[in-house]
Parts: sequence; structure tokens; C-alpha cells
Amino acid sequence: METTTLRRAKTPAPLLLLLLWAWARVSSTFVSASIDFSRDGTVIELNESSFDAAIAAFDFLFVDFYAPWCGHCKHLSPELDAAAPVLAALKDPIYVAKINADKCRKLASKYEVDGFPTLKLFIHGVPVDYYGPRKADLLVRSLKKLAAPDVSLLESDSSIYNFVETAGTDFPIFLGFGLAESVIAEFASKFKKKAWFAVAKDFSEEMMAVHHFDKVPALVSFHPKYNDQSVFYGPFEGKFLEEFIQQNQLPLAVPINSETIKSLTDDERKIVLAIVEDELDEKSMKLAKTLRTAAAANRDLVFGYVGIKQWEEFVDTFDSSKSSKLPKMLVWDRNEEYHLVVGSESLDEEDQASQISRFLEGYREGKTIKKRVSGPSLLGFFKSLISIRTVYLVVFVAALLMLMQHLSNRRANDHPQVRQSEVEPELTERSTSESESRREDYQPGDKED
Repeated sequence: METTTLRRAKTPAPLLLLLLWAWARVSSTFVSASIDFSRDGTVIELNESSFDAAIAAFDFLFVDFYAPWCGHCKHLSPELDAAAPVLAALKDPIYVAKINADKCRKLASKYEVDGFPTLKLFIHGVPVDYYGPRKADLLVRSLKKLAAPDVSLLESDSSIYNFVETAGTDFPIFLGFGLAESVIAEFASKFKKKAWFAVAKDFSEEMMAVHHFDKVPALVSFHPKYNDQSVFYGPFEGKFLEEFIQQNQLPLAVPINSETIKSLTDDERKIVLAIVEDELDEKSMKLAKTLRTAAAANRDLVFGYVGIKQWEEFVDTFDSSKSSKLPKMLVWDRNEEYHLVVGSESLDEEDQASQISRFLEGYREGKTIKKRVSGPSLLGFFKSLISIRTVYLVVFVAALLMLMQHLSNRRANDHPQVRQSEVEPELTERSTSESESRREDYQPGDKED
């Protein structure tokens, strides 16, 4: 008699994993759908039960992992309140949330929270650490940039105009015309936090006229804030392309202030600096245009200008004041030294382009006088770059260490002397008796070890 054996079909392992993944996604969708998160621009308070649902519900979620007792967290809170409605109103909205990481320890451990506040931007569920500025307006600017794709693809003239308008004026913009996305993708990722990148797939001759290029492929760099533009026609290879992008992070002629100084941190070039009385007056603006022309032909140097009216503490470090003959020209190494060019220490009003050419020629020929920035005023320069509270804190810590050392020395001087006077005779007597004992025990012919 034949029997039939029924066998249970085995589900292949890859299919099982796919089913589990799909179930997890469906489950998270149902959970997030069951929680109605506010989208009106207020900061969302999360906990361990709602955190995953919020990550699934929003494409872009900026999360503040805080502790109630943390002073820095308390200072950040009103900045988040101010930034949240602006971020929520963006074309691609970014929502702001916070979670008590001191209470929700498992989540804090999962996302490697080791200090407060810890800030992360979740982009489609993937966390990206945020170390940028925390003031509301700067926070909006930085997050808007961080949430954007590395390279945007533009299909028409209108999309180019919209991209430029959306990018705003805070970061330089690099537009590729007739370029493949892959050509700039690596550097777009590297400089993501510092610039906007896009590739135009289709464009008219009008766009070529607007952005001042006459052939393709071309990479156009411009700074909307400074109305400054450069065009790069190649070669589109690693070294040359990166150099162009690096050198165009700032305009050809840079207004020197605390923000632009920080932007030059990774730039090793020396700075040709023009010191003027007021960088915003008509004469200084005319000089800035002349500096741009010189900068375009001397890419190995950074060209900048600064007004005594705008940043007097900084200008003082170069022994310059309103009584100096201005504009004053020098080359600064961005550390403790600068060079004056013999015969070209300042500029006259007439034909400044020729005077700047002679200045650069003299500098390259080594016809210079080396100077050091003046000490007392340099402190004012550093105080403008860092918080004055930080300076006070350093002074306080130094004073505290000196006080502790002073007290330690006093204790050392107060106690051992009396005891030593009592102990020394005892030690002397003991050493004398021990030496006499050794002499009595020693006999001629014995070997002394």
C-alpha cells in the first residue's frame, strides 16, 4: 500500500528576510500613521515610544538630544523655537524635534549621544551629525544646505533660475553646463557644507549670456552676495577641478571679517590685504573691483580688503590707523608675520591697477620688509573670533591653578621643618650605632659584600 508524505515547503532565506523587512516597514508606517505629529512649525517633544514613528513620518527631522539640567541646552532651546517655523515652511520642510536623552538612555546609547546637546539631522531616516552654528538664522542656513542633494539636476532655464533663487546668497554656487553629474559628484560631496552644486542638462543661449560662458563643458562659480563670478573650462580632472572649487569658496576679492577669516582656515595661500578707511565707500568699492582683476591673474594668493571703520581691532595689528596713509597694501601669512613691499606700501588714487601690479612684482622679487603683528592689539583680534566669555574662562582657570600651587607650597613649607628637626638627631644616632656595630662584627680576612 502506497503512502503519500506531505512535505512543508521551505521559504528561501532571502525571501524570508525580504518579507521581514517589508513587514517592519509596513508596521512602522501604521505606527507613524497612528501618531499625529504637529507640522505647524513648533518643536516636537519626543520620547522612546514616539521616536521611531517620527523618524518614519518625516523626510527631514532635526533632533536635539538634550538633558534638562544642561545649561547649553537651555540656551539652545529658544533658538530652536525661532528656527522651527522657518524650517517647516521650506519647499522641502525640515521639522525640529527634541528628546530628553538623559531620561531615554537606550535611545541615547543607540545614537551614540555622549554629550549635551547632541544634534542630528535625520535624512530619510539616516542620521547625520550636526556641528554647525546654533543661532536661529545660521541654523536655518546650515540645515537647508545639509538637507539638499549633493548635486541637483536641472532640466530647463526655469529650473536653473529656481535653483539659484532657492539657494540664496549665503553659499557659493557651482553650476555645470554640458557636464556629467559624475564629474563633480566627488567634490560636491566633499564641499557639501560649504557650497551648492548643480548640473544643467538643458539650457538656452540666454543662460550662456547670463553666466558669461561661450562654450561647453563649463563650470560656473558665482557668489550672489558679492556679485562675483568665475568660469572654468577644464581640465576636469581631480587636482585641477578641486583647486578651482577650493579657490572659489570665497569671491576673488574678499571682504575680511571674522566669518571670512574662519572660511580661510583650510586655505594655505597668503593674503594680499588692502586696508582702507571704510570698505563700503565709493573709493573702496572701486578698489575692490581692481583687486578682483588682479586676483583672477594671481590665483596663488588670496586678495582681501578691510575697513578700519568695520574692524578696527584687526587693522590695529598691522600698525595701521586712520592717521596712516591709506589704502595700505601688505601680504599677510595669516599667522604672526606680514610683508610690506618697498616703495609700494600704500596706493594713490590714480591708476591703482598699475600700482597693484608693481606691488605684486616687488613682492615676488622679494623686495619686502618683514614685520610682526603688534602684540597688544592681536588680543583684540582673537577676542573678535572667539567669545569674550571664553577669554575670561581661560584667565579664571589659570588664576585657579596658580592659587592651588601657592596653597600647596605653603603647606609644604609649614609642616616638614619642625618634624625634621626632631627626626634628624634620631636618624644620626641610629646610623652611628649601626656603623659601629658593623665595625665590631667585621674581622680581618672576612669578605665584605
